[in-house]
Amino acid sequence: MGVTSSRYEDQAYAITARNVKFDWEGVPLHYLPGEPVATQFFNFMHLVLPEGERAMAAALAEALPHIHDDRLREEVQGFVGQESMHASSHEGVREHLERNGVPVQPVIDRMHYLVDHVMADRGLTGRARKEWLKERLALYAAMEHFTAVIGQWFLDNDKIDDMHPMMLDLIRWHGAEEVEHRNVVFDAFQYLDGSYGRRVRTGLLGAATLAVLFAITMRHLVRTDPEPAKSKHPVLDFIAATRRGKIPSVMIFLSEMPQYLRPNFHPSQMGSLDKAIRYLALSPAARAAEAS
Repeated sequence: MGVTSSRYEDQAYAITARNVKFDWEGVPLHYLPGEPVATQFFNFMHLVLPEGERAMAAALAEALPHIHDDRLREEVQGFVGQESMHASSHEGVREHLERNGVPVQPVIDRMHYLVDHVMADRGLTGRARKEWLKERLALYAAMEHFTAVIGQWFLDNDKIDDMHPMMLDLIRWHGAEEVEHRNVVFDAFQYLDGSYGRRVRTGLLGAATLAVLFAITMRHLVRTDPEPAKSKHPVLDFIAATRRGKIPSVMIFLSEMPQYLRPNFHPSQMGSLDKAIRYLALSPAARAAEAS
């Protein structure tokens, strides 16, 4: 069994699920004006991440009986609650895209297969079941590294301020919570296993898996965009959107790996927890839910 980091033992801050309320009335299909390809990048996030988070929450729930550190148990329980809220909130994006003629079901079916068959518990028992759980936690820890990095990018980047306000709040609320719980899966993996060799192997596999999912999903979304203003040159438009700061560079799948693979890496070394918490306190969707 590994050990959790002691850096959190004296902190009183607790991860909790927040109620949010999003109003979809008047949201255009291309909610980032004049950016059809960049809009599809955010659609990729909305469609793919909730299913991945469902798998992470299931793995952490399975790990909970093996975790006897009170602080880590509290964080794991908060993480599971937050991911459930993410899934339900992003369901609105799926419904919005379907109402506007975007065929999202192939994307959802692909993610369901990955989560429910490839990454499922497979009915294993005993030691084999626990080893497979460790493997999944290591893989999800790597994927959470990327989501936390992108979440911080959402919070820091003012180049996307022209996005429809509700959609901008949705991605920044989600991004802030990714930063807030960035250490949880990593610490759970460290507690149950902590093998550096496993972290390296699953880190590389996680980056490759996300890159392939990104390429396949983006191709589908760009090709099936029903808007007349859809991109005619998606690769060039993607590069241009990256240079304008509308979307993060695809090189993130390579550039972030050296940091994650450092032997002394911990997710608390990245991002700004204070900035994330400040945004979550001011999020229009969270405030709307409190007022209703």
